[in-house]
Amino acid sequence: MQADITSRIRKDLSENADEKTKNSSSRFFKEEVKCLGIKTSIVGKIAKDYFKEMQKSGRADKKNVFSLAEELLKSDYCEEAYIAFDWAYQVRDQYTEDDFPVFERWIENYVNNWAKCDTLCNHAVGSFIEEFPEFVDNLKTWAKSDNRWFRRAAAVTLVLPARKGLFLPEVFAIANILLTDKDDLVRKGYGWMLKEASKPHQQEVFEYVMRNKKEMPRTSLRYAIEKFPPDLRAEAMKK
Repeated sequence: MQADITSRIRKDLSENADEKTKNSSSRFFKEEVKCLGIKTSIVGKIAKDYFKEMQKSGRADKKNVFSLAEELLKSDYCEEAYIAFDWAYQVRDQYTEDDFPVFERWIENYVNNWAKCDTLCNHAVGSFIEEFPEFVDNLKTWAKSDNRWFRRAAAVTLVLPARKGLFLPEVFAIANILLTDKDDLVRKGYGWMLKEASKPHQQEVFEYVMRNKKEMPRTSLRYAIEKFPPDLRAEAMKK
């Protein structure tokens, strides 16, 4: 059954691949990426259709879904990773504390570009942290990793929780760790986290930016202040 569903997914994906999309998608990445060249809307529909099929056949339990996800991740194709991480999010109501090491292992073994990082962490890992907030301190450990994707993951995992007003002390703690990071994608990641935190906590984020703007890279600063009103943005951008 498992081999059957993955082979059918791969057949559907290959039938929807086109060279033009493949060439245009590679422009979004500085590193080499393995993409078939399929529009995200099509990949999303394939993910949804097969997940519905699994639900109907009673095979949408987390154990089976995670096993299938792992099989898809081994190919290294961006589109298959998208499906794997989307499915992992679909079973969020089945998460237990034992899933955190699974997500860590996926980042370590299979995340090798910003799109994979964000697809997994924004939704699946972010939802996990909301449900099991005692794990949020682990993100600080990620932020100190030599692996750039763990460092970006530390920030982007909190993007959606921060938008809801959650974990503000941890947002600032992670931003402090990443403050002068040399990696552009990590800088953008924590700037994005601060931007989302500024929606419910504008004053606190503004004060944080003003305290740290001399050290903060301009990339991170621009992301962080994007949703500020014009007067606060102008104040933050002053040298």
